[in-house]
Amino acid sequence: MNLTARTRDIQTALGLEIFNVSYNIGEGILALAFGIAAASLSLEAFGLDSIIEVTAGVILIWRLNVERRGGDDEQVELVEHRAEKFVGITLLALAAYIVFQAAYTLFTRQAPDASVAGIILAFASLIIMPLIARWKLRLAERLESRALRADAFETIACAYLSFTLLLGLAANYFFGWWWADPLAALVMVYFIVREAREALGGQENGE
Repeated sequence: MNLTARTRDIQTALGLEIFNVSYNIGEGILALAFGIAAASLSLEAFGLDSIIEVTAGVILIWRLNVERRGGDDEQVELVEHRAEKFVGITLLALAAYIVFQAAYTLFTRQAPDASVAGIILAFASLIIMPLIARWKLRLAERLESRALRADAFETIACAYLSFTLLLGLAANYFFGWWWADPLAALVMVYFIVREAREALGGQENGE
């Protein structure tokens, strides 16, 4: 790849990451607001995960900027590994919170309110996230960037979470299955823990 083409791909990747981070911030805030209003654990978990993902996105933006400016690769790797460890630990804490809250909700039978806004948000993310992930994977292959490829798979995980969230919210809204909401949150734990293990594993492999 010539320098001009690589520079263009880095600029495209930067723009894509900035959009992704901005979307995740809005998505996280809305999901938390809708979740608190409806007492929906799955929406709250989805919102918290979106906010956590912002951290990884910001680090990747910094990395791409350093590469664009010809910065020191060793320093970039060190900061990235530390950020991955932070994200991994935070995701594990989120998973523990979801398990505790879901068990409490099921035990006390606290039914969440149906959330039309949450369904719309989950559907929008289910459409947008796979498109962003596919674009990231193409750029990661051209740039030979492991960090961008890992970030793309995190975006794919977000799409899985959107699908799980949509199922839980729709079941509660259309059929009144209140228990579908905490169960959907528990299913999310699988994807969240997998993200955490990948983040912590990547950090250990880089040391």
